[in-house]
Amino acid sequence: MAPSLNLSDDQRFALMKLRRNVSDCSQSQHDDLFLLRWLRARNFNVEAAEKMLRDSLRWRDNWEVEKLRDWVPPEVMQKYYPSGISGYDKEGAPVIIVPFAGLDMWGMMHCINKSDFIKMTIKTLEMYMSIAREQAEKFGNEASKLICVMDMENFNIRQYAWRPAGEVVVALVQMYEANYPEILKACYIINAPKVFAIAFAVVKNFMNEHTLRKIQIIKSDPQKWQPILLASIEPDQLPAHFGGTLTDPDGNPRYATKVAQGGKIPKSYYTKKTDSTSPPLNDTFTTVVIKKGEKLNLPFIAPTENSILKWEFQSEGQDIKFGITCQDIDGTESTVVPVHKVNSHHSNEIGVITCPTPATYTVIFDNTNSYIRSKKIHYSIAMVSPLTAKDDDTEDDKITIQEG
Repeated sequence: MAPSLNLSDDQRFALMKLRRNVSDCSQSQHDDLFLLRWLRARNFNVEAAEKMLRDSLRWRDNWEVEKLRDWVPPEVMQKYYPSGISGYDKEGAPVIIVPFAGLDMWGMMHCINKSDFIKMTIKTLEMYMSIAREQAEKFGNEASKLICVMDMENFNIRQYAWRPAGEVVVALVQMYEANYPEILKACYIINAPKVFAIAFAVVKNFMNEHTLRKIQIIKSDPQKWQPILLASIEPDQLPAHFGGTLTDPDGNPRYATKVAQGGKIPKSYYTKKTDSTSPPLNDTFTTVVIKKGEKLNLPFIAPTENSILKWEFQSEGQDIKFGITCQDIDGTESTVVPVHKVNSHHSNEIGVITCPTPATYTVIFDNTNSYIRSKKIHYSIAMVSPLTAKDDDTEDDKITIQEG
């Protein structure tokens, strides 16, 4: 065991124990650094780390991860999936640039299915991790992780408030946390508009605290984020757009020959109808069972002023408690509809509110006071554009923002 791992005696013992426990499924690349990722993700609880690792190995089998290196993604993903390596940080770790606003989720989800999106992300992560392993062999352990620069310039929250897009993002975050622990060295989210806080407030609920500690969110001020990037990345490893010196042969400062920029997907790639995103609200209900003593929280993003949150639900045989809270851009929480008993087993409960400012609204179905009976409810909830909003040329202004 290399002394450079810098472990305490208890941590060394945990590493030896985990190595012994998973010897039946070990592979050649499962070295000490690999096993430590799972231990750190579970605070050196050997049993929890072993379960996490075994679950992930089963996930890899289910998704046939090893075969994805030979999988050819759909053409639209090859052209419009924004991401790329610009170079390496001062310790040799790969620097990944993600021009996030270049991801046309509305267009992408009308061209491919959710499974293809996940497969593309797995394939990309596996490629980056393979490069990081090669770097670690040359430069040491600090090169075995990834630096991510996520550019939120021109970020449009509306397409991520659209539920199919939101579900894909959450699924990807959950997949990452469960199967790629401790691969992140640092993540710099730059040019973040104020409204980004609303989206991040939802996504961070699915992130491990170890991941969150490595994320820095910096507003749209190059004088603040450029020095931070250049402190760990040499200028000749960073696109000129971010304060480095790399450009394309034609002078493009975004270094698009190495970093795919994404962009608006032409409708010629679309394979799904785009005249509407879903059936009418009252034709689509989701059924859930809320267990005794528990509650269901459903977050909905209001991306623009005067967005409208509307709901309809019914319960089977028993009443249910219902309420709505709001968390604004600054993180301040308030009660919009106090949690109260609703006799929705007698008739459907229908309601609507106007959301005056961008915020996250959480719809609550509360069964915490029931110690005997679980309750089944059928609900349909949507966040929609303001009725007074003017149409424009973008497709996502014509869609329902979010449904559940």
